[in-house]
Amino acid sequence: MIENKIKEDFPILNRTFGKNKIVYLDSAATYQKPRQVIGAISNYYENYNSNVHRGIYTLSEEATNLYKTAREKVATFIGATNSSEIIFTKGVTESLNRIAFSFLAQYVTKGDEIIVVEADHHSNIVPWQIVAEKTGAKLVVLPVDANGEIDLKIVKRLLSDKVKFIALSHTSNVLGTIFPVKEICKLARKMGILVSVDGAQAVPHLQVDVSSLGCDFYSFSGHKMLGPMGIGVLWAKKELLEKMLPYEYGGGMIKTVDFKESTWDDIPSRFEAGTPNVEGAVGLAAAISYLEEIGMANIQAHEEELTAYALTELAKISKLSILGPLDAKKRCGLVSFVIAGIHSHDIASVLSDLGICVRSGQHCTMPLHVKLCISSSTRASFYIYNDKKDVNLLIDGIKKAKEILG
Repeated sequence: MIENKIKEDFPILNRTFGKNKIVYLDSAATYQKPRQVIGAISNYYENYNSNVHRGIYTLSEEATNLYKTAREKVATFIGATNSSEIIFTKGVTESLNRIAFSFLAQYVTKGDEIIVVEADHHSNIVPWQIVAEKTGAKLVVLPVDANGEIDLKIVKRLLSDKVKFIALSHTSNVLGTIFPVKEICKLARKMGILVSVDGAQAVPHLQVDVSSLGCDFYSFSGHKMLGPMGIGVLWAKKELLEKMLPYEYGGGMIKTVDFKESTWDDIPSRFEAGTPNVEGAVGLAAAISYLEEIGMANIQAHEEELTAYALTELAKISKLSILGPLDAKKRCGLVSFVIAGIHSHDIASVLSDLGICVRSGQHCTMPLHVKLCISSSTRASFYIYNDKKDVNLLIDGIKKAKEILG
């Protein structure tokens, strides 16, 4: 497992609540930030803060170079062939909406089919649903089985000449399941079907290579990979970006403007209207450097070991049911569970009193919870700053919650 000294890089983990030191198990919602990321953002504001691109002075040129370098770093990190394919957004939700309304709404027509996964986050369902309503296309739901996995045989049955687009997550934010994205993309490519992947829960855990995956669009958020909030990424193949309409209009994305007609700048600028989030891009680049220094293979191995341990210990608790596959190699570093007769909010409340941070509710996956016939679930999510001691505290906290709540 990764050595505990990594915890020292995360100052917030030194906080205490009463007598209890914080045990942060809510990384699937947002990740804590290492000093290196915080320092990079502070350094930008202290030494480089200025508006980018057209400033003909040293400070602006330096800031522009930092912004450009961040884009190149992101491209390399996810295996993109060209940094111009990287569009900075606020996060996955905006990225998916851009695909939906700047591209898909013009691409599908009445009678076409859009496939979504029933286990997915609302952000990866609702935009496609709205596009279907506006265009007359049909939304087709790809189910997950009792273990929270996708059956490729069902995928093959759903594919037809009517299907034009598939939207799925790389990993589930509730089940933890790592979906067979590469295999689905291969099937889709044979039939000329485009695939969009929500990588929010995958990029921090797995070595993602968009070229190898074979998808057409890939989205992720900075704050879910140790970076700051308010910065995200939309990657798309350049030939698809050429067909996309701008999402916003104004400064920074234009080539020419007069009162009769305006023309748009080259990619990626045409998709980044207004003053960009340079601070966010700098922080994201620092987060990537931090992850690269540790090594994604090391991160994945650490998570597999920790998740396997958590699955084993949670399974020993009576009346507790684990959601998703029980094989740690088939999931990322999170475990959601329900305890018969006890609401998830009550469990989370007791754990909070012990300094343990978990998430409770439906985690923006209402259709999945309806399918599972549960009102809500409790989710504990792990990362590089967690260890078996944190899992043990979680287990003890759950047992105490059961005692208190009956």
